[in-house]
Amino acid sequence: MTAAGVAAAGVAAVGLTAAGLAAAGRAAAGGAATAPRAPSARTGPPGPGAEPRHRSPELRGFREVQRLAYECAEAVAAQLRPGVTEREAARMQRRYLAERGVRDWFHLPFAWFGDRTAFAGFRHPLQFFPTDRRLEPGMPFILDMAPVYRGYTADIGYSGCLGPHPLHEKLLDDLAAHRALILEQVRERRPLREIYLAVDRLMVRQGYENRHRAYPFGVIAHRVDRVREGWSPTLFGFGLQSLKGLAGDALRGHREGWSPLWSPYRFSDHPPRPGLWAVEPHLGFRGTGAKFEEILVVTDSRDPEESAFWLDDDLPHVRRWQDCPERGGQERDSREGKQR
Repeated sequence: MTAAGVAAAGVAAVGLTAAGLAAAGRAAAGGAATAPRAPSARTGPPGPGAEPRHRSPELRGFREVQRLAYECAEAVAAQLRPGVTEREAARMQRRYLAERGVRDWFHLPFAWFGDRTAFAGFRHPLQFFPTDRRLEPGMPFILDMAPVYRGYTADIGYSGCLGPHPLHEKLLDDLAAHRALILEQVRERRPLREIYLAVDRLMVRQGYENRHRAYPFGVIAHRVDRVREGWSPTLFGFGLQSLKGLAGDALRGHREGWSPLWSPYRFSDHPPRPGLWAVEPHLGFRGTGAKFEEILVVTDSRDPEESAFWLDDDLPHVRRWQDCPERGGQERDSREGKQR
């Protein structure tokens, strides 16, 4: 699911709502030793001869696991055939990553087929877990996984379709404008809640429904960080180490006036916090859904281009738009999204 949905399904399980923040944070503090934190930028641009921030060893680790996850998604998507179930697709993802050294998870792999790509009829967190729904010709699908590799975390979402589907193609094209809009407004240091609502308005103009609102707390994104290397047990499909880290962030943010969850609610009414955010705008239309999910890096730099950037532009959905620039019209739409 989105790691954001993790922050609600798993987070709800850990008790990360306002009343449970203190207890969750204490549990986090009493668990594993403190893990290294995500890269923190210096104020201002790098000095002469300094390595560009996006090439730092710390960010290379996150980029490596994110690419591994997308390679997994593309490999599994290529093997999907009519009759494969969501549970089987989730196991294929897990097997692929385990064979390449993944031993821990932010959350275990998910797969959604058909109208479940738009979360049709979802009422509670358990409905996000894979089912026996079988893939059919022309059916859209989403693969979502969040592996931890060498202590680095990724959370990705990959949208595809088993055969031609013009509506699904249009949804994928129109996601380009959301990627551009989010980056622009994060660089402008607008409050997360305001950016969320700008994404909402863009979806309305495009004629779509906001489907990330179906996640607990309606999150569009959540923070990711490093955890200690090694195997970790899971709780309701989510890695215990990662949940503890998220709980610690929630407690610290509660004290300092920010949240690790990016939602439409007041607790997200603050500027973007430096760190790494797994962002996943999710469009839906009449039972068909599509999204991407990838890491956005936010720093405290005064240089606009260094203040926020996508961790990697060599991803399947980005290559799709680059190979056919007329798709999406992201520059025009993102400028419109800034209007109130």
